[in-house]
Formats: sequence, structure tokens, C-alpha cells
Amino acid sequence: MSAKQSPPSAEFRRAERAAKFILSKTKLRPKIALVLGSGLGAFADDFQRAVKIPYAKIPHFPRSTAIGHAGQLVLGTVDGVAVAGMQGRVHLYEGYSPQEVIFPVRVFARMGIRAVILTNAAGGVNTGYAQGALVAIKDHVNLQGVNPLLGPNDERFGPRFPDVTHAYDPEFRRFAAAEAQRLNITLDEGVYLALSGPNYETPAEIRAFRTLGADLVGMSTVPEVLAARHCGIRVLGISCVTNMAAGILDQPINHIEVLETGERVRGQFTSLLRALIPKIVETVK
Repeated sequence: MSAKQSPPSAEFRRAERAAKFILSKTKLRPKIALVLGSGLGAFADDFQRAVKIPYAKIPHFPRSTAIGHAGQLVLGTVDGVAVAGMQGRVHLYEGYSPQEVIFPVRVFARMGIRAVILTNAAGGVNTGYAQGALVAIKDHVNLQGVNPLLGPNDERFGPRFPDVTHAYDPEFRRFAAAEAQRLNITLDEGVYLALSGPNYETPAEIRAFRTLGADLVGMSTVPEVLAARHCGIRVLGISCVTNMAAGILDQPINHIEVLETGERVRGQFTSLLRALIPKIVETVK
């Protein structure tokens, strides 16, 4: 019996159950989802026709514990386009397994989501960035020490060996660059390096990461990207540089600074997302 004929895995059944529960709460059928990271979740407060579902209410869904992550799924519209928005995510450092971290993305796949915009707050390794800079992720380095696709593979999610050559969709990045230019928003491109956290990095680590080609450093996003590409979901990643990484500025790093910077760039960030959503949805229809 082939893998495609075998019974669905427990993980697949859980994702199906969660997806059916979410879709039962709204008549909207979004093709695009957003994961809104630290200090960036307020965008979902502006959705029209909004239905808000706390993660705790969704079967099998992991719950956010990090400061700045509201922990609810918002389904609504942005300028008439149906969207699903996660106000906060979960991380490895909260004690979740890699499979739990990517569960929401697998639920999106079972909901019929075709594209996802993943956002995060990141430390700036590239000294050309300023606090508050927005950066489109073009590639990543995974130093979290785990891969969420480890273990038995259910072909219903995707292939055993997914290709991630273009993990961050080149067409979506072109859209982002064009819309940023039109809106007079500076949008750089960079490589994101992911660690497990929860401590911030040492100056020596940041010097090493710069040698590896990293422009940004953070504690999220990469597991979700791997899961999305495994499921055939196209990805746009956008980082907000909420602090400069250790050793660049002679000052300590704290999470309050991260949240404050996210709030400061809210206007630009919201304008860019509003411009991108209809373009991306038109592409994945």
C-alpha cells in the first residue's frame, strides 16, 4: 500500500479538525493568511467583518505565551479581500515542539490558504539597517537545531523532501519592492538567521552570524516557512528591525524596546500590507 493510500496521520486529522472548526465560524474563505509577530499584531484589529477566535478555543491549537502576542485568530476582510490573521505565534522557546509550532500553518493549508505573509520582529545584524527598518526576507539560515519536518511524512501535507530553493517567493518580493517604492517606504532585502532563544545573542555570536551572511536574527518564522513550503503555500516574509543586535550599540537589549519599535512603524507596515494583499491574492487564485 502506498503512502497516499495509507490512513491519514494523527497530525493530519488534528489539522483537519481545527480547520473545520475555524471555517464553521465564518462564511469567508480566505486564500491568504498573515502571521503577525511581536508588536505587529494590531494590523488585524482593522479587519472588517471580523470574527475573532482565541487560540484556546481552536481544537489542538497552541497558545501564545510571549508578551506582545495576543493569541487569537482573526478572520475578516481587508479592502474587500478575505484574510486570516494570527495575532501572535508560538515559539520553540515557550516549550513547544517543532510540530506544535507549525501546526497553525498546517491548519491554514487544510483551510485552503494558498499564500502566507509571515512577519516578525528581528535584531539587525546588518549595520546598514536602522531601528524600525522593514526588510523583505530573501533567504534564511536555520540554527534552531531542529527541523519541524522530522519524523514520518504524511504525503497529504507534502513530499518527503521539499525543495526550498525559493522558500521566499521571488514574485511576492518583487510585489513588495514595487509597492514599497510607490508608497515611499524603504524596504531592504536580507537573510534571516533563526535561533531557538529565549536569550538574546552574544556579541561574538553576532559577529559569527555576520560572517555566515546573516542580515537579521530572530527566534521564529523559519519553522513556519518550512511547513508552508512543504504544504505548497507560497511565502512572503517581512521583518521589522526592532533593535540592533548585540554588540552593535553600547546598550542592553530588552523586549519593551521591541514592542515600542513595532508600534512606531505601524503606519508604514499597515500601508505596505494593505497594498500587497490584493496583489498576492490575485496571483494565487
